[in-house]
Amino acid sequence: MAEVIAKVGVKKQKGWLYFLDKAGNVARALMSRAGRKKGKTKKEVVAKVGVKKQGGYLYFIDGKGNVCRAKMARGRAKKKKR
Repeated sequence: MAEVIAKVGVKKQKGWLYFLDKAGNVARALMSRAGRKKGKTKKEVVAKVGVKKQGGYLYFIDGKGNVCRAKMARGRAKKKKR
């Protein structure tokens, strides 16, 4: 289960990728599409949050536009050989 870290309420638009940048702010970048030149796109900060990230957690923007985190799955069970 994911826990809400900050209630931001960012309104997402189609064609944009929303993420947490290094400073812990909500940022967005234009998604790569066919026919567009490859390379770095400019990112723009949507909301200044300043979330301090901890190791072992995955941080993301949920469907409501809030900053959430979930515990990362580490060490899966190995398949038994028959």
